[in-house]
Amino acid sequence: MTLSVGIDFGTSNSGVAVFDGARVRLLPIDDQNVVPEVVKTTLYITKDFHHTIGQEAIELYYRHNVNRLRRFVKKWVGEIDFRGAEMFYVRDVYVYVDELKPGRLLQYIKTALRSQGYQGTQVFDRYYTTADLIAAYLQALKQRAEKLLGEEISQVTLGRPVYFSTDAEQDQKAEDTLRQAAYQAGFQKVQLEFEPVAAALFYEQSLDRPKNVLVFDFGGGTLDITIMSLGDSRRRKVYSSGGIGIAGSDFDRAIIENRMLPHFGKGQVDDNLELIELVNTVADWIALPDLSTPQARMRLKHAIQVGIAPVRLKALESLIFNDLAFTFYNAVEASKIALSDTGASVIRMQAQDIDLWELYTRHQFERDIREYQARIESVLLDTIIQSGLETEQIDAVVKTGGSSYIPAFSEMLNRLFGPERVHSSNMFSSVTAGLAIKAYDSGHS
Repeated sequence: MTLSVGIDFGTSNSGVAVFDGARVRLLPIDDQNVVPEVVKTTLYITKDFHHTIGQEAIELYYRHNVNRLRRFVKKWVGEIDFRGAEMFYVRDVYVYVDELKPGRLLQYIKTALRSQGYQGTQVFDRYYTTADLIAAYLQALKQRAEKLLGEEISQVTLGRPVYFSTDAEQDQKAEDTLRQAAYQAGFQKVQLEFEPVAAALFYEQSLDRPKNVLVFDFGGGTLDITIMSLGDSRRRKVYSSGGIGIAGSDFDRAIIENRMLPHFGKGQVDDNLELIELVNTVADWIALPDLSTPQARMRLKHAIQVGIAPVRLKALESLIFNDLAFTFYNAVEASKIALSDTGASVIRMQAQDIDLWELYTRHQFERDIREYQARIESVLLDTIIQSGLETEQIDAVVKTGGSSYIPAFSEMLNRLFGPERVHSSNMFSSVTAGLAIKAYDSGHS
């Protein structure tokens, strides 16, 4: 029998599940994680191009990189032809590379699918396209799942957001890239399903009568909304779907831009374009690791020597050159998550030349994401209008994904629908489970 699984390839976390027609089984893919059925969407690539994922990737990264030695060497990377009038000459191009760098950690890989300008990245002597990165991650998931199940997995149902992009061409390109990555990972048959539809299929298992259900799937990368008729598999109907590329990672960035950058020199070096560019890059998880160049270090050391914000810039130097970015982003995210249960939290980080302490309140957080809140409520209301249903005709609202538990958005749903109609599904596994159900249904239809 051909084995088919559902995979939720998420921005922050991923999961794999199988369905046998009666019960969903979430696979304990990451036995090093606190919740083994959830694996962080992190990929660590070593210098010999060995790939590890999840908690293992993070721990290996820390062992290899934090506070390590660096040695930059000049490396030839190609030539540039200069032509003009009757003049022609060729110039060699060199870059400085850290020859002691043991590996590179990548996170939020899924966001590359909705980044129009991102095509891939250089990792040591090899260029990884977006599809290559995703394929490496999915292949590791596949291998772990096969080990647990004891047989080869040939088919997969992958989740996708309602919109990777509002531009139809870019959206199709992102879907094609995800599909290509799955084939590269070794799957022989690949189908995609909207993530909120998958969450709805899982919720349907608990219904004893037909209902109109709105799924509010709000995770680390996107908000996805689907309004469906559920409860009778023969009469399922999607009334409307909507979404927006705003979610948890955008909130993390807003916190960093509004609250954290002063700890690294913002406000004290704003008149120095080179320095403020370095400071602003702290909020960009893709670009920050690439700042560890001899030129950046010289700029920082010179500014520190002449007395320009020495404490702040020493902290910035440590963040960049001691590979502490991942630790920093985790501290910010942990504080944000804590605000779902308390009115205030502390963003705390101590490391070489870094002693960061920031009291952060829920009120400040809601102010920092106010613009996002307004756009999200607008998308939600537009999706309801497109469904042709009145708010009163929606019997249940199911929220899933980590960001759906942020109080501001729970309060928004309660205000629009009434708290009695708002239900919580498993924040990390409902989409995974629904994709497994879809995979089973497709194989038995």
